[in-house]
Amino acid sequence: MSDAERWQELFGPTGDGPAMKLASASNDAGAGSGGTGRLKHSKGPWTSASGTAGDLRTRAGTSRSVLGRGHEGVEAGVAGLSSGAALKSVLTSWEERLQAVRDECEQLKGLLLTVAKEMGESETAVKSSLKGVHVPDRADEKR
Repeated sequence: MSDAERWQELFGPTGDGPAMKLASASNDAGAGSGGTGRLKHSKGPWTSASGTAGDLRTRAGTSRSVLGRGHEGVEAGVAGLSSGAALKSVLTSWEERLQAVRDECEQLKGLLLTVAKEMGESETAVKSSLKGVHVPDRADEKR
């Protein structure tokens, strides 16, 4: 199959309109299409995800503090027992894990907010650049 034939298979014969469309931009109301005919973006999910990362960061920090307080005095209570060293090892391991989660969520929160800002700015710029373009509506198509 030639390149031209593959191109036509994907995009349809010249002048017939594309055979391949984004599902989110489809005018087809068929099962699973979910399309409205317009590709839209919302920074809401990015901002929400950033907030969730921030909440998880806070909870990881709080959990680390609570875990530390829960182990206060344990060493003295298990002095002479081999379990004391094991408990200290487990505490240290969990403190390190919770600190890593906290640090990663702090970084992720900022990155997600940056994406939300950039996508919003990009959407505004595209919308502004398209203001002068006439898009025919259904009434224009019938004429």
